[in-house]
Amino acid sequence: MKKILVVGSGLTGSVISRVLAENKFNVTIIDKRNNIGGNVFDYTNEKNIRVHKYGPHLFHTNNVKVVDFIKKYSEWVEYKHKVKAILADGTYVTLPVNKETKRIVGEENIIETFYRPYSEKMWGIKLEELSPDIINRVPIRDDNNELYFPNDKFQLIPKNGYTDFVNKLLDHKNITIKINTPFDKKMEKNFFHIFNSMPIDEYYEYIHGKLEYRSIKFFNIDFPSPRILPVTTVNFTHKSKYTRMTEWKNIPHHGKNDEYTTVTYEEPCSFEDNNDEKYYPVKDLKGENRSLYLKYKNLKNDKVEFVGRLGNYAYLDMDQCIGSALKISENFLKKSNIA
Repeated sequence: MKKILVVGSGLTGSVISRVLAENKFNVTIIDKRNNIGGNVFDYTNEKNIRVHKYGPHLFHTNNVKVVDFIKKYSEWVEYKHKVKAILADGTYVTLPVNKETKRIVGEENIIETFYRPYSEKMWGIKLEELSPDIINRVPIRDDNNELYFPNDKFQLIPKNGYTDFVNKLLDHKNITIKINTPFDKKMEKNFFHIFNSMPIDEYYEYIHGKLEYRSIKFFNIDFPSPRILPVTTVNFTHKSKYTRMTEWKNIPHHGKNDEYTTVTYEEPCSFEDNNDEKYYPVKDLKGENRSLYLKYKNLKNDKVEFVGRLGNYAYLDMDQCIGSALKISENFLKKSNIA
């Protein structure tokens, strides 16, 4: 009755594992990758610069409960993220689009300059076929704000990195970690309950059809320069296949090197072209993917609860992952007559 299996060691799975372990459940957490942390995994490269392997992860929230939770396991420092876009003539302008960006580009050119090229590369479909929710995540502003998350009270980064944070989160006597361990349904018989963050359609062997996902290829370059970009992340506005680049040293506590800097640039792609790495669910305008997901979600399965981005087929920020995991754990403990 006390044995729990958690599939996936990203933020959702790791938070669930910790909460249940503290409530005397024996938790086994598995991950098919050779590291823990899911997509927040980071590492220090040979230039002594910390790199987020799966793209920049910037924690931002107004959720005090989530902030109180994460600070129990790691030291967090303030970091207010800024993003620029680079125009064809090399000019840098602020994103989200603000009053100054509108003046430089022209309000009538905003969609074609910033939203269409980036979104169509990112999602692999025409802008008109995407849910408006995608565009509305980064609203156009009428002031000269330069912050990417201007409305969030807490904007933080773990001082020693996300991998260190997840390691501490999973450091409990009731947690067993197994990396390089793909999920197999045969495992289920050995556990009272399973929290599964794998793609829900894959779990059910695509009986209703395949959901759409997007992936990203990451390319790292070390430059013999102490610094290159004016801010951490710069979006491209050109029509090449690349969307943005990130210079890691612009984030606090991401390494010291007076001679080199590391930049990562990104190429969105289908997951089939990237070793089956599924990162983002596709929110199409007609809601066809959402409807297909609901068919899977409504399949009765009392022993398995699907969690995280892929299990819930939803784009989730880090604070949402953690907040959701805390709520899922709380509900499970109540049902189990523990809480």
